Amino acid sequence: MKAVVLSILTSFLCITAAAQPKSHRDKVIQFKIASVLNARPVTILDNNKLITWQTGIDGGGKGDGYLTQSAAAFNKQDSTHALPDNALFPATAAHPEIKLYYSNSNSVNYQTCNLAGEASLEFSVPKARYTTVYFALTSSEGPSNLQITFTYADGIDTKQILLPDYYADLPSDSPNLCYLAHNLAKWGPANQMTEKDHHNIDLLKLIPDAARTLKSVKISKTQNGYLVFWAAAGVRQ
Repeated sequence: MKAVVLSILTSFLCITAAAQPKSHRDKVIQFKIASVLNARPVTILDNNKLITWQTGIDGGGKGDGYLTQSAAAFNKQDSTHALPDNALFPATAAHPEIKLYYSNSNSVNYQTCNLAGEASLEFSVPKARYTTVYFALTSSEGPSNLQITFTYADGIDTKQILLPDYYADLPSDSPNLCYLAHNLAKWGPANQMTEKDHHNIDLLKLIPDAARTLKSVKISKTQNGYLVFWAAAGVRQ
């Protein structure tokens, strides 16, 4: 009798789950930004060999970079504050899944888009109505003044953002900023640790007009700050 009841209950739960609408996760779109990437700031471990970062996260691209945990461990250094080997960062209460572009199995492709001085980048997104858009970013050598331009099927909208330096602690109640990766170490050109912790990859959350179809996004910065753009994602309506 218990087995029959359990079978009926299991069937009911499966039917109920199947009838539910798509989850929040199903609506998350990892934007394809490969066309704008131009730098490799993460040292990886590929086939038991370190592939050293190039064009880093500070010093105008010449100062420091990050290491994956496998790269740090191979280098016999503390890997606690290195980037996780899996570049798909799981969802939290503050953000959905976000996938970065570094990989231990990829030694040639670019990982980020780095912008020094007054500069901009632009990428297309799958045409849809989005409730939120997320940008994985770091600013070094001080904060970066950013203008984010959303291009819709029927016009544009711009938002002004001050992205803090990647060493800065973010307020826990910030409506627009949270950590994607927190308390990271950084490494010099010879893959020797220069600072053991306190550096971050920040995640900027913006609210586009969900009543309009989004086509593309442009990120522009002023002279101040050195910007690294890691990834972007959107949540469809």
